[in-house]
Amino acid sequence: MPDLDLAGAATGIGSHPGTDPRAAAEIVVGEVALPYVPELPARGLGADMIGRGAGLLVDVPLDVSTTGYRIGGPKGAVGQKASDLLRRDVDAFEEAYEVAGLRGTGRVVKVQAAGPLTLAASLELVNGHRAARDPGARRDIAESLAEGLRGYAADVAGRCGASVVVQLDEPMLGTVLTGRIPALTRLDPIPALPVPDATDLLNRVVDGLETTLLHVCGDVDWAVVRGTHVDGVCVDVTRLSERDYDGIGEFVESSRLLALGLVPAVPAGRAPVLETVLEPAVRLYDAVGLPRAAFARTVVSPACGLAGAPDAYVRPALALATRAAEALYADPAAL
Repeated sequence: MPDLDLAGAATGIGSHPGTDPRAAAEIVVGEVALPYVPELPARGLGADMIGRGAGLLVDVPLDVSTTGYRIGGPKGAVGQKASDLLRRDVDAFEEAYEVAGLRGTGRVVKVQAAGPLTLAASLELVNGHRAARDPGARRDIAESLAEGLRGYAADVAGRCGASVVVQLDEPMLGTVLTGRIPALTRLDPIPALPVPDATDLLNRVVDGLETTLLHVCGDVDWAVVRGTHVDGVCVDVTRLSERDYDGIGEFVESSRLLALGLVPAVPAGRAPVLETVLEPAVRLYDAVGLPRAAFARTVVSPACGLAGAPDAYVRPALALATRAAEALYADPAAL
């Protein structure tokens, strides 16, 4: 992993409620040590994870059909909308970063995009089939995404005078690996993608970027994670179980970064407090057999994106993630 100082940092997964990119960027820049360009899916087509990710593809026209996003035909209005929304988001983030006096200070910022597996599982080709069914289409998506993300990261880096970490979101990793992608017809199912093929597609994107994180909010396949060249992985601690322990231990011992989703992504009952947020992390590391000192290399985030949370929850949730990250870094042995 490149020599980026993320120790004791907090961040967010990416999505926020609402439709105002300036308000979202101001919160992010003010509350976390690893700020990120917020995503606002409530704005509709082109702003959700799949539309935004597909909008980053280079020389792959984007449109919609009656059943979802479609690529490979003529470029439609939704493709232009996705590009326009992303540009507005980066403008708002640059402005907030500048106002906060952070430009050129050596800070690290993060951008996010749907990964190649999730995009291939979600995008339709002109024949109506999912792109995941076609090996050539899968490779084209991965290579085009890599090119688009290089340009996106370079744009943000230049505007902010900062190093950029790219987070690949793969919520459909388990669906792809187990052959559960919805097919055009029941008579033509999409087979499960073997682990080596999934790893290859991810690495086609990762290898073209400077620093990368892999975010998996569902079940984690540690064989895929180990085989990728990502610099870190983001997981929701509440979804981990004993079957994940070996994978977590090996990953942490490989000196790669582990980002723990500890703060609830949506409020549930009483407001979370620092002690209850830290408890699952301590329990996990003890169960895996990792030394408490390993917490010093841990990044903290909400468990998943915040798009489903009330507006008023976002700032305190990120502030709590910051407090948790600082506590893990400052005195891990005391936890």
